[in-house]
Amino acid sequence: MLTEYLNEALSRAKYEMIEDEEPFYGEIPELQGVWATGKSLEECRRNLMEVLEDWLFFSIAKGLPIPPIGGIELKPPEAIAC
Repeated sequence: MLTEYLNEALSRAKYEMIEDEEPFYGEIPELQGVWATGKSLEECRRNLMEVLEDWLFFSIAKGLPIPPIGGIELKPPEAIAC
């Protein structure tokens, strides 16, 4: 399920050229704050994947909502009582 979510999110990424040392800019519009840059389009894609993974782990760790993407919904695991 996680891999499907990542792939679906990345398939929705939008890329553009900007005037910067790293001229390739990419973002996932549905996920606020998920963006990256790179010196090439491929580097930008790799960086965007890392940002997306970090964003997901942070959101899960903090109990923040994770919006569904393309009908794929991630639900954090329930806390285990000891």
